[in-house]
Amino acid sequence: MELAEQEIPLGEVTLRRFRGEADLPEYFRVIEESLEHLRPFMPWVAEHSLASTTAFLAERPGLWESGRDFSYAILLDGAIVGACGLFRRSDTAENGREIGYWLHPGATGRGIATRAARALAEQAFLLPGVDFIEIVHDPANLPSAAVPARLGFSEHLRRPAEALAPAETGEELVWRLERARWAALTT
Repeated sequence: MELAEQEIPLGEVTLRRFRGEADLPEYFRVIEESLEHLRPFMPWVAEHSLASTTAFLAERPGLWESGRDFSYAILLDGAIVGACGLFRRSDTAENGREIGYWLHPGATGRGIATRAARALAEQAFLLPGVDFIEIVHDPANLPSAAVPARLGFSEHLRRPAEALAPAETGEELVWRLERARWAALTT
């Protein structure tokens, strides 16, 4: 089975596979500092705790090795400033993957999420059998919408979704990028 790169250098930004317990203190601190920024659109914030962050990091190696979820710490000049991932949900077609990302509020507005998502798109299309990638977010989350728009994704569909975070609208916007379009954009 082919797996994604464990470390992806992008200038002063690096995507690095999580290192389990070694990342726990710094990653937990970054989440703590980001709670109010993330709370409106990230349902997992309501359940945030040291135990949930420990469990998240403990699950990463098995998910990575299975090829189901490649989660990365986003590093800016060597410090964790967020996380991103390339994954397949249980309801996603075998030939599709999803990209997700979040940043510490002090790291927003610098193109970091866009660079991370571009790097994950490149990784996705290096994996055998992946024909499309998606980015899914609440339509009211305009900063998240800017990333797929910049990268050439197209609005694929809107679907009802349970509003689990305070600012969620009860709808999801699904952006999609097909392999052929990615090839045209990158040649």
